[in-house]
Amino acid sequence: MGTLKTEPARSRLDLLAQPVAAAVEQWPTDAPVDVDDVLVAPIDADLADTAAFCAAYDVGLDVSANCVIVAGKREGGIRYAACLVLATTRADVNGVVRRHLGVRKASFAPMADAVESTGMEYGGITPIGLPEQWPILVDPRVIATPYVIIGSGLRQSKIALPGPALAALPNAEVVEGLARPVD
Repeated sequence: MGTLKTEPARSRLDLLAQPVAAAVEQWPTDAPVDVDDVLVAPIDADLADTAAFCAAYDVGLDVSANCVIVAGKREGGIRYAACLVLATTRADVNGVVRRHLGVRKASFAPMADAVESTGMEYGGITPIGLPEQWPILVDPRVIATPYVIIGSGLRQSKIALPGPALAALPNAEVVEGLARPVD
């Protein structure tokens, strides 16, 4: 986990966005990963973007995951999905994600919509604490990572947790082919 100074997230709810803190407080006791294995670390908010964060905190891109919010229109409504992929890959938005949403065209949700819909800061959006009706599409490489670094809902901190915990989130689905390696 590089030079991050982590501690159990439930003891530092102040480092989590409100929906993320609520999800940590309600962590199921029968979850495959104990809530005490969900860690949080403060970081410099100016270094929250993936490349800057990884360089500053000596964290590999192969253990850092990005959560992107994708939107598509269908039958007059907007369908959202969260996609969780390692920083060494990119989500297949107009292929796999578009088909999963059942829309003709999918794209990254506008920043204002993503922030308003999630209650999280842009650049810190995480799959923990997302709206209940949203699917969370997870690339298998994320699940295979022993400990993965994700957003906390705020730019001032990051969460570290076992990759398999992300497959157990409500509405999470491990999707083969979700991401492709960055060229």
